[in-house]
Amino acid sequence: MHQSRIMGIMVYDRIKEAGKTQEVLSKYAAAIRTRLGFHELSRDVCSRVGTILLVLQGDQTIWDKLQKELEDIGGVEVQIMKFKNS
Repeated sequence: MHQSRIMGIMVYDRIKEAGKTQEVLSKYAAAIRTRLGFHELSRDVCSRVGTILLVLQGDQTIWDKLQKELEDIGGVEVQIMKFKNS
């Protein structure tokens, strides 16, 4: 059975937490198959809130470690979607 996990990350203060978040994501780069990040941007304002979606690959124990390290960053929330193929 093949499993996939999509991790949603909400960074509530990009200016404050982006460096720590990027450091963790770089540490676990081999486990990340796809990464999509975005934040609201207008002519006058660049939102401090950012959203990142990750499609993970490889060892599930690494996924759990990645999730734990992200959750340990203040101002970051993580949500998980799991998919199973038989």
